[in-house]
Amino acid sequence: MIDFKLDKLLSIKTTEEQRIFPADPHYNPYEPTPYAALEQLFSRYKLTAGDCLVDMGCGKGRVPFYVNYFFHTTSIGIEMNPALYEDALKNKVSYSKKARRRRGSVEFQCVLAQEYQIQSWDNVFFFFNPFSIQIFMTVLQHILKSGEMYPRTIDLILYYPSNEYVYYLSNHTQFKLIEEVQLDYYHERNDHERILIFRMEREGN
Repeated sequence: MIDFKLDKLLSIKTTEEQRIFPADPHYNPYEPTPYAALEQLFSRYKLTAGDCLVDMGCGKGRVPFYVNYFFHTTSIGIEMNPALYEDALKNKVSYSKKARRRRGSVEFQCVLAQEYQIQSWDNVFFFFNPFSIQIFMTVLQHILKSGEMYPRTIDLILYYPSNEYVYYLSNHTQFKLIEEVQLDYYHERNDHERILIFRMEREGN
């Protein structure tokens, strides 16, 4: 019920059951992040209007719209599937009418995550287990290189993280785990139903 209510609040459509299976085995099927998970995450982790969140594998744009509406955060959705990208653009039209006075912006790009050109102001990256560890490693290398070229604190938010993601971040990057949000809206315990936040501090912080 919460998904339908928040879709209505944001004037978007993201609740329709739609299992899209990519042809490439390196990519996982589309599934929107539950609003309940977002509510629990952002009750403990606060964004600001000065942040820029990049959602890697954004689908129809639920996360970018959510953070812009509630935090005025600029957000960028990266989606490789043309049909989902078109749905995100349609949602943007209706959302823009609803939230015309919101600060920040919501943008979408139809591009592979590993081909996205990371900008110097991108400082928060959201992942809902969108692709294989091989692609994740490539994306992380791009983020790390951007952090070297334009020093800044960078956060990674991982919902339903794979063990491979966590191992790689913990053992092969400068990112450190700063927060774990154990989600409690499921009746049966699932150890993967959690959100991990990793941070790479700007040098000197």
